[in-house]
Amino acid sequence: MDEYFVYIDEAGDEGFGKLASTNKGGQSNWLLLGGIVVSRENDCHLPQWRDEIMDAFPFKRRRDLHFNKLRHEQRVAACRMLSTKRFGACVVGSDKTTIPELRPDLLKIYKSKGHLYNYLVRYLLERLTSACVDKSNGRNCRITVTFSKRGGTDYEVMRDYLFLMRDGKEVIRPVRSIDWTALHPEDVKVEDHSNRAGLQLADVVTSATYAALEENMYGDNETRYASLLRSRYIRTKDKRLRNCGLTIVPSTSFSKPNVRHLLEILE
Repeated sequence: MDEYFVYIDEAGDEGFGKLASTNKGGQSNWLLLGGIVVSRENDCHLPQWRDEIMDAFPFKRRRDLHFNKLRHEQRVAACRMLSTKRFGACVVGSDKTTIPELRPDLLKIYKSKGHLYNYLVRYLLERLTSACVDKSNGRNCRITVTFSKRGGTDYEVMRDYLFLMRDGKEVIRPVRSIDWTALHPEDVKVEDHSNRAGLQLADVVTSATYAALEENMYGDNETRYASLLRSRYIRTKDKRLRNCGLTIVPSTSFSKPNVRHLLEILE
């Protein structure tokens, strides 16, 4: 049986109260969930990959990699080094600015604690389980998923949601579904970011993508980090990135200039 290990982190927040605008504070316009997936063979190499990055920063004494604590040149170096490693990357992002206008009927639901996060979890696991099953090419496979622990997230509710989907009890059936032959809700774990190298590397991938989508205080996006990781985003059998290695919710956001620019760089 083939075994795969998935590590998931997030960037941005769920809030809708006051979305950020240029030169003004507020909650993020984007919420991203990103995961890296490795085979059992490469899972044991993750601490070494993380240490190689940290060793490039001689004044970083801790073995705890946080993308948002790195300077620009360190982020570039981290992404460049990580781009040479054998893993797959998958990121799902919600453009929160579009939800009040496109789905005002669902805004109250999305504002509920954990709802948007869990919604993106489903999208992410659909794509990751599909990629692992395709990679196994007819062989049985099993996936273990580890989430980075975040404050305010009820992981018991998330697990209940996974069981609900697995048992086919959703009110509205999704177009795609998680491949439950490869993933069992019992194999979903939660750990502190500092305890697992895989979570720290997932943070790099997710934050690199986030920088390309979320404008900074000057109204700019930074695409260099994601461009360095281009070869690591998973793709369909016909080499398509969209709705595989990079998924945007709602899909109409693909028409936005910053999203189009990111796709041009990654495809």
